[in-house]
Amino acid sequence: MQAVTYDSFSSARLPPRHDQKPSAATVPASSGPGRPPAELLHRLRARHSADPVTHVERVPARVGEPAPWPTWAPEELRAAFARRGVTAPWRHQAEAAELAYAGTHVVVATGTASGKSLAYQLPALGTLLADPRATVLYLAPTKALAADQLRAVAGLELEGVRPACYDGDTPRAEREWIRRHSRFVLTNPDMLHHGILPGHANWSGFLRRLAYVVVDECHTYRGVFGSHVAHVLRRLRRQCARFGNTPVFVLASATSGDPATTAGRLTGLPVAAVTEDTSPRGGVTFALWEPPLLPSDTSSDVADLAPVRRSALRETADLLADSIVEGVRTLAFVRSRRGAEVVAANARRALDEAVPGLGDRVAAYRAGYLREERRELERALLHGDLLGLASTNALELGVDLVGLDAVLICGWPGTRASLWQQAGRAGRSGDEALAVLVARDDPLDTYLVHHPEALFGRPVEATVLDPANPYVLAPQLACAAFEAPLTPADLELFGEGAKEAVEDLVAAGALRQRPTGWYWRHRERPEVDLRGENGAPVCVVEESTGRLLGTVDGGSSHFLLHSGAVYLHQGVSYVVDALDLADGCALVHAEEPDWSTHARDVTSLSVVSVRSYVDAGPVGLFLGEVDVTSQVVSYQRRRIATGEVIDTRPLDLPARELRTVAVWFTLSPESLAAAGIEAADVPGALHAAEHAAIGLLPLMATCDRWDIGGLSTAVHPDTEAPTVFVYDGHPGGAGFAERAYGTAAAWLRATRDAIAECGCEAGCPSCVQSPKCGNGNNPLSKPDAVKVLDVVLANLAAAAGSSDEVAAGASPAAAAESCAEAVSEAAAGGSRGGVGVGLPRQDERSAADQR
Repeated sequence: MQAVTYDSFSSARLPPRHDQKPSAATVPASSGPGRPPAELLHRLRARHSADPVTHVERVPARVGEPAPWPTWAPEELRAAFARRGVTAPWRHQAEAAELAYAGTHVVVATGTASGKSLAYQLPALGTLLADPRATVLYLAPTKALAADQLRAVAGLELEGVRPACYDGDTPRAEREWIRRHSRFVLTNPDMLHHGILPGHANWSGFLRRLAYVVVDECHTYRGVFGSHVAHVLRRLRRQCARFGNTPVFVLASATSGDPATTAGRLTGLPVAAVTEDTSPRGGVTFALWEPPLLPSDTSSDVADLAPVRRSALRETADLLADSIVEGVRTLAFVRSRRGAEVVAANARRALDEAVPGLGDRVAAYRAGYLREERRELERALLHGDLLGLASTNALELGVDLVGLDAVLICGWPGTRASLWQQAGRAGRSGDEALAVLVARDDPLDTYLVHHPEALFGRPVEATVLDPANPYVLAPQLACAAFEAPLTPADLELFGEGAKEAVEDLVAAGALRQRPTGWYWRHRERPEVDLRGENGAPVCVVEESTGRLLGTVDGGSSHFLLHSGAVYLHQGVSYVVDALDLADGCALVHAEEPDWSTHARDVTSLSVVSVRSYVDAGPVGLFLGEVDVTSQVVSYQRRRIATGEVIDTRPLDLPARELRTVAVWFTLSPESLAAAGIEAADVPGALHAAEHAAIGLLPLMATCDRWDIGGLSTAVHPDTEAPTVFVYDGHPGGAGFAERAYGTAAAWLRATRDAIAECGCEAGCPSCVQSPKCGNGNNPLSKPDAVKVLDVVLANLAAAAGSSDEVAAGASPAAAAESCAEAVSEAAAGGSRGGVGVGLPRQDERSAADQR
């Protein structure tokens, strides 16, 4: 790797882009390390003939409010923090630490880079130093975050703490030592669920002395995953209670709506919230960036085509390269693993053309890398060996990336919470920072960059989870029974619905009731996947050497590792020779083709059975089982330089099927025609209604948008009518469709009002657009969606007298409140639904996806 200082390349010239004319603006003046954000943004904008920036938001700097060290903080700990440059805590850190040390469960929910780590490190480490027998358990949602916290705690060099990571990457030879000797164990909910709690006898000493449980980035535990984690924490509390121990829970969260309630639901405990951020913050210049239109082709056969904007991936890659040439350390967030590789590769190529060897200082970061690669990339970024990184949201969470100057966000990340989390990765040392949201050529992204009010000055979304969900509660009770027989006191711990769930498990033969409790009847322990990922990881192996390159999760393997696929790994291109799903292995060889591959799939939904229905004349409302089938059937090869489609090649991959529960409504064509909806507009009307219905369902059913999916079609073969389906994205269902069916009138009324009351003309993220639409938000018809829902609601109301289920639901006051919240929550796409864990995440689907 060539060692290049800022000064040695800050005056380099990047090659002009194909959509701009060379100008003096492409030659930055040398200015040493790091330009001020406003100046950098000015120079980036000047490289385009037409200004790509639609809005600049200035987030002002803030002065911090320090507080004295708590009197109980050991001098040794204060000195350790002082060596790290922390001379005093900020007021919110001290407040949270005082509450935790006094035995109060607490959540600190403040902004990115506000020092939440110190808020839990202070009481936890202070207790470890004061009590040589005490232990601490730290839970992180990602391995990268746990590794980062391990570096931070180990860097304090406190005698006797012995911090250690215990996760899937931990060598087995080290695990016994950690169980016996580490007093600060860092792990994740998956390892707690699969490894620690089932083997609690081996952890008895650690659990008996457990003083604190730290749950970091707790806002990520949402939906069905969050509901599972909530019961894993209850199982942990149960095992500690068997030793007469009650640890204090300290939770850290990004700024979110109602963090105390969310943390209480997650832990099952009363939790105090500290939400006022008193840390200093450098100013942030936040720009909304719309890539330029590509030069039009004047040839007669394509002259009438609509103009196309430059790819957000290419634009982000160029901005990443431009920023590095300007001496700015930059992190680019990209929505997909493949996209992260493409951005890194294109940035490296541009930098090497400017300064040979400079491209070596840019890399990609994503899941699927080997542990050693991930740790080396994290180290290289922290130490400045890397000047740029293209990452998936794996680095969105609280990894301490001190020294970054700018963040590029390639495409709307889905929520305002994620947007600010990603933007907050820059300026973490308190300096000025630049954040740029690069819009994809998509109606949703286009809307957002032209309507900044949907992004700025609005509250972030609340975290949604439901521990009482019976589809989560029953398997978690089975896990608890495997660990130790359940008692009546345990049922109180697991909360609402636990008694009914246990009775169902007894009836199913999974549990046996005895005078001393409920016992697990099988030799094997229950197989419960917290994250619901579909299938075991597939290993990517270089055929000629047998070298393991990395892994791809089973749910993505059909798309990324089919025969003939181009697989990117840290800038090196490989072509897949064979995919063996039975052995979980893909064989590849190194090759640099001038084409890329793009898998194409077909999704269909068939009705298996109907549990219940309401006959409302021209409208039918149904609840039942469905099969959602997805199959990758072919792939396209496209020229990298031009995007030209070379050919389409068939694939013979097995279909993937999700048996789940759905709610759906049908309408007669005559009722649609009577409402003034033309036959050609029916697909757009149903598609828009489907999007909005999915977006509003979390108000009626305690779910997350990732937990539900939908499909709409003008004529479905099973119903023989125009139909809108909304289904649970989890095998066997998760209770959301049942809730939707039971509250259909309130749910669809809220949906109709949210669309009708939105001030846009043709549809926007606040009503019918979805940030995760598998069909590119096309076709959509906002006014016709209102007509569709008017027809449904009118006929359901007429049938309400003979259908208690339709009449059931939220009270009028609750429904009105839900509608008001819905309009606010739906803004910027905050509540959009998507296909859940049962299938690859293609999200809301319409019949057009099948063409």
